[in-house]
Amino acid sequence: MVKQGEIGVVVVTHGQLATELLNAAEMIVGDLPRFVALSIGWHDEVTVAREALGRAIDRVRAGGEGPVLILTDMFGGTPSNLGLSFLKEGEIEVVTGVNLAMLIKLARTSHYDDLLTFARELCEGGREAIRVASDLLRTTPSPRDPEVPE
Repeated sequence: MVKQGEIGVVVVTHGQLATELLNAAEMIVGDLPRFVALSIGWHDEVTVAREALGRAIDRVRAGGEGPVLILTDMFGGTPSNLGLSFLKEGEIEVVTGVNLAMLIKLARTSHYDDLLTFARELCEGGREAIRVASDLLRTTPSPRDPEVPE
């Protein structure tokens, strides 16, 4: 079992979203020394961005060999495509659709069994944080609610 403290996290997004997500997470849970934000500018060269991602991965790896999660804003965009070029089973995993709930869950997790399983659990936690406020506030279930069988 690998301890969470040994995992490195690189948040990679379009624009400044990565930086702001990481800033918000640190306001909630405190310092996150093994997390790095990498913001890909709209006009950045792909080769330069890939090199920057490689340096960010090296920076967060424990002893140069620890596991790394690359969290990106959306599948199919430049950040996720760059992340996929570093994918390595059991060592580097990519999770798309990053949100604040995912970062908080990751920061508060004390252990996991393997990187892929943990990445899937993190993804599920991020999905669970996405809600429609009216559905949460409604006192009687609507037949259109996904939890209510029709």
